[in-house]
Amino acid sequence: MAKKNEIAKVESASIQPLENIENLIHVIRGKQVMLDVDLARLYGVETKRLNEQVKRNLERFPEDFMFQLSKEEIDFLRSQIATIENAGSHVLRSQIVTLEKVDMRGRHVKYMPYAFTESGIAMLSGVLRSPQAVSMNIQIMRAFVAMRRFLASNAQVFQRLEVMERTQLSLLAHQESTDQKVEEIFRRLDEGSAKPTEGILFDGQIFDAYKFVTERIREAKKRIVLIDNYIDETVLAMLDKRGKDVTAKVYTKNISRQLSLDFDKHNAQYAPIEVEQFDRAHDRFLCIDDTVYLIGASIKDLGKKWFGFTKIDGWTTDELLSKM
Repeated sequence: MAKKNEIAKVESASIQPLENIENLIHVIRGKQVMLDVDLARLYGVETKRLNEQVKRNLERFPEDFMFQLSKEEIDFLRSQIATIENAGSHVLRSQIVTLEKVDMRGRHVKYMPYAFTESGIAMLSGVLRSPQAVSMNIQIMRAFVAMRRFLASNAQVFQRLEVMERTQLSLLAHQESTDQKVEEIFRRLDEGSAKPTEGILFDGQIFDAYKFVTERIREAKKRIVLIDNYIDETVLAMLDKRGKDVTAKVYTKNISRQLSLDFDKHNAQYAPIEVEQFDRAHDRFLCIDDTVYLIGASIKDLGKKWFGFTKIDGWTTDELLSKM
């Protein structure tokens, strides 16, 4: 009984500012995670004790909840933290020291830290079973939500910066003047080279998903082709945002009597949209002129669940249609 209640007896830590917790969230293996050493400090327990509790309940922590870092990941993470701290963030100094100790011990394979995803952290409150763990988990969950909102709301900014960086690297290979390089960078951006080419939108981002699709539709100069097995009148309304001289055609699996009537009524009032039956596609494709996008969800359901989109380089609309 003493061991069972050991963690619950730890003195409660003071409430952490949200921004401090956000500084402890890292992206490793494409996932937002927190390290066991940071979680233990927030919960007011020893790292060893936290990991012991996890190992006693290992069936609750699959790989998408928790994983152990490699030596290379530790080195990379330590360099990232050091860079941020040198830029003026002093809350990370203790993390650098901790990772340096881990690195030294890791050479002897004695201890490599564990990283917990958001799902794994949520599971921790049930494993530790202390009021402090529950209270702290609420703050941590809020930090993860705040981080997701920040990344989602600034996705286009990050993509624009990435385009600028790639453009600069490309131009450095040429012996042009500085003024010419800067002018070329902004010319490419103004021509639309900063259009998002890939990304993920999450459930609840209904407006962001709608905005992404309608912006692509408005970009069309000649034609739009949509391959989507699930169509309703909302899709027709979105396609109506295309330019005056832009054609639109939809390929879908089933053309029900109701859907056929919807197209007829729409085409009697607005610029016509063609529809044709096609049942060999599993994924969804949105073709804007000669640009092909792979869309992870039906257009009518955007924002209801997680979905990804990506531009398929090396394929044109005509090449895609030629496979039908």
